[in-house]
Amino acid sequence: MPDTPSFWTPVPEGLVVAVKAQPGARGDALQGVAEAVPRPGWPPARLRVAVVARPEDGRANAAILRLLAAALGVKSSACRLVHGQAARDKLVLITGEAAALAAALRRLGLD
Repeated sequence: MPDTPSFWTPVPEGLVVAVKAQPGARGDALQGVAEAVPRPGWPPARLRVAVVARPEDGRANAAILRLLAAALGVKSSACRLVHGQAARDKLVLITGEAAALAAALRRLGLD
């Protein structure tokens, strides 16, 4: 899908992934990519992530990090929320080799 705007940005530590969270969903799933309103320092799109967990006491954030880690085949500790603790738009740092992580995201067919 070359016309789809990217939802990630490579950084020295790995990748920063922009997420649009949907807590309280019927199931946990990566739901594709959506264009987003331009914001300085953010990629031009968001990865839509649905999780069953409610946005209470950080449960939804933890579920998002676990889901991303599982989808990319990395340890949960490789995923860290860097922006958007209490917002639906979030930035997640995934540590590791950026090219390998980007390839894993592409294999998911989301970009």
